[in-house]
Amino acid sequence: MINIVFLMLIFFMIAGTLALPLDGDVELIEAEDIIGREPPDAMVIHADGVLRLRGEIVANAADYLATLSVAERAIVRIVPDRKLPARSLVSIANELRTAGAGRVMVVSERALP
Repeated sequence: MINIVFLMLIFFMIAGTLALPLDGDVELIEAEDIIGREPPDAMVIHADGVLRLRGEIVANAADYLATLSVAERAIVRIVPDRKLPARSLVSIANELRTAGAGRVMVVSERALP
C-alpha cells in the first residue's frame, strides 16, 4: 500500500505544476544596481560602530532616542552594516532598550536567490 501511495506522489509531482510558468516575453527587473535608502527615522550603524542619523554622527543610542518623539520610541528602526559584528549589534539594541525604546527593528535587505 505504501508503495502505491509513494508512486502516486511521484506521479503527481512530475505531472502537475504548482505555479504557471511566466510568459516567455516577460523580462523580470534586476535590482542589483538599485541604491538602497534607509527609512528617514532609522539610525544607520556602520561596520566600525559609528552611528548616524540623517547623515549626522550620533554619539550613542540615548542621543538617538532623544531625537524621537514618545510615539516614535515605540518602534525604533536601525540599519546595520552587513559587516557589523553581531556582538556590536546586540549591544546597541540593548542600549536602545535600556534607554527607553519599545521595540527595536533591524532593517535588512531582502535578497532573492
